[in-house]
Amino acid sequence: MAEKNFFEPKKTINVKGKLIDLSTPKVMGILNITPDSFYSDSRTKSIYEALSKAEKFLEQGATFIDIGGYSSRPGAADITVAEELYRMVPVVEAIATTLPEAIISIDTFRAQVAEETIYAGAHIINDISAGDMDEEMFDMVAKLQVPYIIMHMQGTPQNMQQNPVYQNVTLEVVDTLASKVAKLRSLKIHDVIIDPGFGFGKTLEHNYQLLNDLEAFKIFQLPILVGFSRKGMIYKVLGNTANEALNGTTVLNTIALQKGAGILRVHDVKEAVECVKLVERLSFG
Repeated sequence: MAEKNFFEPKKTINVKGKLIDLSTPKVMGILNITPDSFYSDSRTKSIYEALSKAEKFLEQGATFIDIGGYSSRPGAADITVAEELYRMVPVVEAIATTLPEAIISIDTFRAQVAEETIYAGAHIINDISAGDMDEEMFDMVAKLQVPYIIMHMQGTPQNMQQNPVYQNVTLEVVDTLASKVAKLRSLKIHDVIIDPGFGFGKTLEHNYQLLNDLEAFKIFQLPILVGFSRKGMIYKVLGNTANEALNGTTVLNTIALQKGAGILRVHDVKEAVECVKLVERLSFG
């Protein structure tokens, strides 16, 4: 029995003493508090608008709300810590107070932003750099003892798409994340979620190779998060735009669920929840 448990994938995360069961995939709604996110309809300009969107996400079935104050689109402008906190903290406080049932994820690579937003009422840290852009992040997560999403990214948002190169993208992403997971475990950080980083320092070919090989990430025995929502890997193939990429997003989400994804990070919650419900009607070995 002990051996079976050792090899069993981790299906729950602990959010302030409450276990969130990921054996049925969950949906994370994207709430961008930025003026320059790549998908213009996701930009949120006021606390009132943020509350309205968060409430709608919850009504549509989202389990998590991911709040970001620093645009990570290719070539995005860098902003100061102070500006990121100015955008984020009031929104976190408002949602935590008004919608106490919401589980708030913070999309940041900065330890100070992570600390202040967790104290403001957030629950999870979602780090696009997996600690590479702030050497204090791992220690901060260990101090805060909150679930931590680590994403693979080659480079920074400012330069990641200039010329991404891999010998074998899947092996290199797995290897990089494996070293991160080992370090996090040594710091006694147990609730870790893996994100292969679609669109972050990858060409179209890299992205689709990663999706094709997504089952390789089961080696970690940790929850897998995917974020394709309305990205260039969809609309560049289809020859349309981010505004027209919802159908393509649903197709890729379906494939990812079949390959073991446990969290879908999306702009369109209702459609993603429906996708989960339909895929869950099937059985995949």
